[in-house]
Amino acid sequence: MYELLFSPAAERYFKKLKEKPLIEAYKTALKAISQEPYIGKVKRGDLSGIYGFDVNYKGINYEIAYTIVEIDSKKVIILLAGTRENFYEELKRYIK
Repeated sequence: MYELLFSPAAERYFKKLKEKPLIEAYKTALKAISQEPYIGKVKRGDLSGIYGFDVNYKGINYEIAYTIVEIDSKKVIILLAGTRENFYEELKRYIK
């Protein structure tokens, strides 16, 4: 089991969520990521080293972007979460 750490941007996003079913969908996804972090798709190019995991809720595609750190201890750092629309542009701005 990997420890989950959240970036300030991810924390803000999760605090703003109001819909309980969407929150539960994210909790399920985060639990799956903490148990098997390599479940996500590896990104290429500008975003190499970052994994993406899709969460579908009411026909809308949400995304979780994270990195895996295994140097001293096993950790997953959740960088960003949100709807798929403009997600990668926002992620590129965030990691610069």
